[in-house]
Amino acid sequence: MSGAFKISVAKMDFGVAEELTRKVHDVVIVGGGPAGMSAAIYAARYGLDAVIITEEVGGQVGKAGWVENYLGYTRIMGPGLAKKFEEHVKSYNVPIVIDSVVDVKRYGELFKVYTLNGDEYTGRTVIISVGTKRRKLNVPGEDAYSGRGVSYCAACDAPLFKGKVVAVVGGGDSAAQSALLLAEYANKVYIIHRRNQLRAQKHYQDLLLRNPKIEIIWNTVVKELRGDRLLRKVVLQRVDTNEVFEMPVDGLFVEIGAEPPVDLFKRIGLDLSQDGYIRVNHLMETSIPGIYAAGDCVDLAPRDFRQIVVAAAQGALAAYSAYNYIIKKFGLIRGKDAYEARPKSELYES
Repeated sequence: MSGAFKISVAKMDFGVAEELTRKVHDVVIVGGGPAGMSAAIYAARYGLDAVIITEEVGGQVGKAGWVENYLGYTRIMGPGLAKKFEEHVKSYNVPIVIDSVVDVKRYGELFKVYTLNGDEYTGRTVIISVGTKRRKLNVPGEDAYSGRGVSYCAACDAPLFKGKVVAVVGGGDSAAQSALLLAEYANKVYIIHRRNQLRAQKHYQDLLLRNPKIEIIWNTVVKELRGDRLLRKVVLQRVDTNEVFEMPVDGLFVEIGAEPPVDLFKRIGLDLSQDGYIRVNHLMETSIPGIYAAGDCVDLAPRDFRQIVVAAAQGALAAYSAYNYIIKKFGLIRGKDAYEARPKSELYES
């Protein structure tokens, strides 16, 4: 196959699909965020036949607002950085399949990766880098107004609320970043936070407090969302006095953290932390030999330091570990012997 490509299962050419599903890949990468993209690049550098299966290219980075101080970029929008990741992976001709993985099973010395579309991919190793899913409020009206005023992606939807009144729920870095981005478009931005102080970095807190468009509503939670065809108001409750009141808004952006896809991990049979993250060691090895994990879905300290650069580093390390596993277990990479396949500069290049 010449040239790199991205494939949507709805538009997948039968010949390409058949080739990807019938061949044995050295590594099947589940997830296309920073960890998965980095794993793909390093797998390709090691001469491994890799394929990425992901629901969306870029993961949460593609939904982020301004990303600051990622190496090489003082400031860049999340979708723009995700595009750079994709272009980098494409330069190594690693196929990216847009689909959702529903299970991974051992098949002799290999692994079968099953997708929602009904396809099966075979790999000598698997790297799981699915990240986490945005946590929902789980209040009345949330599902009804999703896409009709309720959003989980400020970078995607902020321009739709130019001149409007919006609210952000949350108190961490993501909530602060979303509020700052929304303030570039909306006339008024409220931050609704259940505590009396934010968890966001001081840098972001300073920016919030200096922005005249942004107002923080402390000690308050969302109880219900109301409207007609579109979201019109949020019902709020103060946690200190139990006072219930309504606030008119045109949009509500939910930024209350994320959680891993625990059901998928349990089906695979991975050892998990109490709150559902994949346990790995310093080589990104999971409890199942041949399966590695990287990025926000792993239980690796410090858990409160979810950074793109950390995920990318873990993805690179997972690919390195997968490479060594294949060399030890199979001894061959694309028909080459192990010594010939081994990059001569690997001890010196980052």
